[in-house]
Amino acid sequence: MTRKSILALTSVIAASAMLAACGGGASGSRDQVRAVGSSTVYPFAKAVADALSKSNPAIKSAIVEATGTGAGMKLFCAGVGAQHPDIENASRRMKKSEFEGCVKNGVDKIVEVQVGLDGVAFAEAKGGLGLKLTPEDVYKALAANPYGKPNTAKTWKDVNPAFPAEPILVYGPPSTSGTRDALKELILTKGCDANAEMKALKDSDKDKHDKVCGEVRGDGAYVDSGENDNLIVQKLEANAKAIGIFGFSYLEENADKLIGLTMNGITPTYATISDFSYPGARPLYIYVKAAHLDAIKGLREYVAEWAKSWGKDGLLAKQGMVVAPEDVLSRNAKVAAEFTLLDGSELK
Repeated sequence: MTRKSILALTSVIAASAMLAACGGGASGSRDQVRAVGSSTVYPFAKAVADALSKSNPAIKSAIVEATGTGAGMKLFCAGVGAQHPDIENASRRMKKSEFEGCVKNGVDKIVEVQVGLDGVAFAEAKGGLGLKLTPEDVYKALAANPYGKPNTAKTWKDVNPAFPAEPILVYGPPSTSGTRDALKELILTKGCDANAEMKALKDSDKDKHDKVCGEVRGDGAYVDSGENDNLIVQKLEANAKAIGIFGFSYLEENADKLIGLTMNGITPTYATISDFSYPGARPLYIYVKAAHLDAIKGLREYVAEWAKSWGKDGLLAKQGMVVAPEDVLSRNAKVAAEFTLLDGSELK
């Protein structure tokens, strides 16, 4: 078991014990911040938590759980009170439907803070297939029903004649993951919409378009590898002909073992994600429950610590996070300081 997975397991056990001690009431307070959500954001959130408790021993290090963005949103939006999380870490933006679910459960005051950037990286072990991918290639390889027909591609050569006749085997995130959502939005849908008929379908039947363009095949070519991205790294090390999909920070962390595959001729790097030239570049967020700000000890300070940590020479950059542009940092520093509430009308 990796250090990261041990930390995640410990967090879950600690959270269960703490919440039981709270009595499960809808009101009250805790003396420790609890955050759930993205496995991509997890190591950064943990680093910020540890830095705060080190600089301010009176504040306990936040409990951070890697539940996946989608699953974390459900936990975050379930209600207000000590038995519910204070923060949702997200590797994609909150959906309008999630915001509406939050409001329905009384979570109607939410602060959205963009903390940095990341990329949906495609990687392989050194000595791998060396595929030069496009979103269209990925769509043809991984879609359940490319262009509305069952996926019959077995090898990469079936996808693109220029590719080798090696079986398609891709390890990637589960449906609860924000990385999976980003894969759908940034890569699969773009590949699907390269077809004029599919692009037109978006206007005539959006639900059908979403299904045809975004649903991932389940016949074994794509392997759901859970929220532990280090497991994907291990799978790639064991099979040089396999491809993995995860956040760029994991590729950078394992640069001695893995190689990033190009997308539209662009390699996932710090620079190409920072300027959004890499097709899989995406923002990372934390969502803060404003109703908990005064009830949960350390919550205000924890959010402030994020803002202290996300600059070019800050803690998060040293941890592998791609720093957001200056105007984005400035705008979100103001949000983090003033706890400006999210206007749900701008969500999709």
